Amino acid sequence: MLIRNSTARMLALTLVFACCGYAEAASSAKTAAGMHGEQIRIQGSLVIIEPDIELTEVTAGGLQEPRREWTIAARRNYPEGVRQLLTRETGPRISTFDVPEDTAPGSRLGQVLRLNQEVAMSIAQYSATGSVLATKKDPLTGKPLLDWQLGQGVQEIRELTGADYALFTYVRDSYASSGRTALRTFALIAGAAMGAYVDIGGGVQVGVASVVDLRTGQVVWHNLMVRQSGDLRDAEGARAAVKQLLEDLPL
Repeated sequence: MLIRNSTARMLALTLVFACCGYAEAASSAKTAAGMHGEQIRIQGSLVIIEPDIELTEVTAGGLQEPRREWTIAARRNYPEGVRQLLTRETGPRISTFDVPEDTAPGSRLGQVLRLNQEVAMSIAQYSATGSVLATKKDPLTGKPLLDWQLGQGVQEIRELTGADYALFTYVRDSYASSGRTALRTFALIAGAAMGAYVDIGGGVQVGVASVVDLRTGQVVWHNLMVRQSGDLRDAEGARAAVKQLLEDLPL
């Protein structure tokens, strides 16, 4: 069971980054600092919370149609890709947690999941250049600080899983239909003939991942990934996405 109030904000972020003309691949990993300024390391045990992933097909007219079978495959491939990547490193013990289907939004667990969604999306939105919150940047350098808390409510997940840290993931991935691909190619050719670059766009992969310390509620690591390629529908493509999304994870 997934509480999907993040969908609207993920789609909004997708549109923003797509319209900004992001490069083939971009990410912006950030790690929190400890009490004495040292970089925090993830040690102990880490639980992979059931990922919030949705895959869609972009029609010739630009509409995004959800594809259930693709989404199911991606939700299966992603956790396995994370497990394979992290077990090859000297790092935390890994487990997974599927959110129960009957979890109500107003329950303690539901509230924690909803709060984390909002915090993760806020970090992605307000840590970008030009939109950094005044209270979330270094007063000397002006650079963004990863200084976000979820509070003691995360103890609910710690009690359910026994883990020290939790990995939360939100991905919206779209793929161009054959009609969209043909129209995009035509637009590029027509634009080139007129001496202009015209790209109506195809699919885009946007992912937000964060690691939360379940003992304190502190967000210790966060990353935003934007790619114009990639495929979560198969194991190999999922491993490639995981590798970039978990870039610079402080193990």
